[in-house]
Amino acid sequence: MSVRATLKACIEAGLVRSGVTALNRVARGGRALVLAYHNVVPDACPPFGDRSLHLPCSVFVRQLESLLATHTVVPLEELLGAGPPGRRPRAAITFDDGYRGAVQIGVAELAKRGLPATLFVVPGFVGKGPFWWDALAAESGVDPVVRERALDELHGNDAEVRGWAAGQGMATSSVPEWALVASEDELRGATRHAGITLGSHTWTHPNLARLTGAGLRDELERPLAWLRQRFASAIPWLSYPYGLVTPAVEAAAREAGYTAALALGGGQFAPARVNRWAVPRENIPSGLSENGFVIRSSGL
Repeated sequence: MSVRATLKACIEAGLVRSGVTALNRVARGGRALVLAYHNVVPDACPPFGDRSLHLPCSVFVRQLESLLATHTVVPLEELLGAGPPGRRPRAAITFDDGYRGAVQIGVAELAKRGLPATLFVVPGFVGKGPFWWDALAAESGVDPVVRERALDELHGNDAEVRGWAAGQGMATSSVPEWALVASEDELRGATRHAGITLGSHTWTHPNLARLTGAGLRDELERPLAWLRQRFASAIPWLSYPYGLVTPAVEAAAREAGYTAALALGGGQFAPARVNRWAVPRENIPSGLSENGFVIRSSGL
């Protein structure tokens, strides 16, 4: 462990043991928190793809147990309403992208504990995969230069990103089955568990901030219609791909029929004052320590 990592671990441990995180939770008891996950994989699964997205199952389980000890976990649709009396903050659990690992392994762990969660699905990729960020990741993860080019100039469009990468002579990597996108039947199986709902993550996962007009409307309207035709547990919530959003995209989401939408970043919020079309979420990456999770979930 490097000196920097050791110092970080000591600071995290000190914050948790000092009681600062517990005091902050009490002080913010009326606030709410949305946790953003992506995938859950078996502990024996070797590293692959965008490393930050694929959480080992044992780590996910420890985080669930930690959350249960400190928060009241509620369905996403209830989070913006008035909370029950008490001093525990409320939390909702979400997953982006519809990874097979999240749908099968993650949902199984949630069901064991009777916990609700919302899976945000990209219908254009259902039963397919992998996504470009997993296929093009190097041994150390996704090159920041590649990510910037993909999101900005190529609008986050999977086919365009792959075409550009091929032109650059970039190799693609294979991924385990857990990194493919769940099928329609697998999604249906997940929703048989009480409290598991599905939301929209657009049709093809583009950078919505780079789209306008009919292209933007299509990415927002098609997935909502697809979900409603197939799943009674679909809710009219949207998760913005890559967490990227503009006021124009927020307005388009309202017009498309969504009742709320999730961005990334911002942590805890006051439900009565939050912008319903840019609700903040706390991203939970793989590699986050146990104390780091306690700190993030406490609102620090």
